Amino acid sequence: MDAITLLRDDHTMLRELTQQFADTAEKAVETRKKLLKRIEMELKAHTTIEEELFYPALLDASDDIKDARMVAEGIEEHRAADKKVIPDLHKADESSIAYSGEAKVLKDYIFHHLKEEEEEMFPRVRELIGRKELQELGEKMLARKKELLGELA
Repeated sequence: MDAITLLRDDHTMLRELTQQFADTAEKAVETRKKLLKRIEMELKAHTTIEEELFYPALLDASDDIKDARMVAEGIEEHRAADKKVIPDLHKADESSIAYSGEAKVLKDYIFHHLKEEEEEMFPRVRELIGRKELQELGEKMLARKKELLGELA
């Protein structure tokens, strides 16, 4: 599986999880806890393989400042979800209306980030990196993701 296909599959799964999460009712406290834990684990593995392997491959293949800015924005968006939105959810009362709002913000935030990657970054990477290299990169990313999910589970 090539790197972009792996990331697109992750994106599909993250969209489904965050949509389910945002759609939960205030009385679904246990469901909310389980979904947040799963989202956090999957997101951590996903952002790690992007930052350790995918983004550096793009930067190595390009000398365009726009690509460097795109990577920097991606990293900052990861940090905002990991360091702000998810920690805020952990502190909130799962049965509250406010939690419902935060869950929707997380979903919207993730949907926005994934759309940008798919519409801007992935086509750029396909331009710059050959099929064989993307296949090799995807294999490395999948191995690293499995390792991370094993550690996080």
